[in-house]
Amino acid sequence: MEGNLSEATIRRIEQSSGELATRSVARMDEQLAWFRRLPADQRSWVTLVAQAGIASFVEWLRSPGQALRLTGEVFGTAPRELARRVSLQQTVELVRQTIAVVEEHVPSLAGPGEEQQVADAMLRFSREIAFAAARVYASAAETRGAWDARLEALVIDGLVRGVGPSEERSPVSQLAALGWRAEGAVTAVVGFARSDRNPTEALDSVHRAARRAGLDVLAGVHGGRLVIVLGGVGDPLQAARTVLDEFADGPVVVGGVASQVSGAASVTALALSGLRAVAGWPAAPRPVTADDLLPERTIAGDADARQQLIDTVYEPLAEAGDVLLNTVVTYLDGGRAVEATARALFVHTNTVRYRLRRAAELCGQAPTEARGAFTIQLALVLGRLNRFGTPSEVAPIGETPAPQPLTSW
Repeated sequence: MEGNLSEATIRRIEQSSGELATRSVARMDEQLAWFRRLPADQRSWVTLVAQAGIASFVEWLRSPGQALRLTGEVFGTAPRELARRVSLQQTVELVRQTIAVVEEHVPSLAGPGEEQQVADAMLRFSREIAFAAARVYASAAETRGAWDARLEALVIDGLVRGVGPSEERSPVSQLAALGWRAEGAVTAVVGFARSDRNPTEALDSVHRAARRAGLDVLAGVHGGRLVIVLGGVGDPLQAARTVLDEFADGPVVVGGVASQVSGAASVTALALSGLRAVAGWPAAPRPVTADDLLPERTIAGDADARQQLIDTVYEPLAEAGDVLLNTVVTYLDGGRAVEATARALFVHTNTVRYRLRRAAELCGQAPTEARGAFTIQLALVLGRLNRFGTPSEVAPIGETPAPQPLTSW
């Protein structure tokens, strides 16, 4: 800025700072619809920022050779909550309205021959204000990003450890803080993290892929495993395919679907259980659901999978009656040969085929397929043990247990 303004001009601007700020806020209220919708306390914060800006302008006019110190002096008067409510673009609009008001009053504030000098000073000052606002919002975004990353890691750690919803630290409230939508089904997808990416790069890539698919996402790398929770899903397998490339080569397990976000812990537990057991099925598809891994999860010691096999496979066959169950047992024990089964049961081969199709409809596993036969055979063993007693309930040596009718199998 060439030359110094007279003290009289600077004093007039200083004395008018309160009125200029008030007029600026009135202009904002008149021109900006979104500003009128702000709560009263936030509107008052904007007034304080405008007053601080004009005061800083006056100080700079007295020492034009000094660098501007605007970030703390101007924007430090408002709490951080204002930066979350008012966007950077809206802040620029507020600055523009303030500058317009000051420019309108330049003729009455500047001394003779100083009008252009004041106007030029105001233009330079407004440019610095804009840069200061950008720095404030960049700093807030960086802080927010770091906080979100820590909160996301905390939630993932809780889900991996099986921490369910609680009154104080519910995943629902934590996910809401991360911008998660309240509606929509939830699924969990787990696999191994790629070795060619550091955790930060991996999680950024996951978030981008999920956003492209229009899904809510929460992700973390935990013990070499990449754990992803997706919200707003329809088909869980289709949702998993949108992030499939983010995993290393090898198995990827989908933990089913929860109707709402409060079920995130349960679907995560299912996916992790499947990942621990999937090595038992080398030909498993990628991705594979935890329900498709019920046999391997059962053998690996998952009590919930064991009970699910009994409930969904054994019990429907047992409740269908002895004829259907005995047909399935005979077919499996006879090496899955329809003709041999028909001869053993003294029925037509078409009757055997019909009963096998009926069994598949009831339990969701086809005895005529290798995978279905394996699942049914394991379910039969578990169901018999569950119905007729565990080894601890077997009669001691020397005592004869009560006989069980074969037809009840």
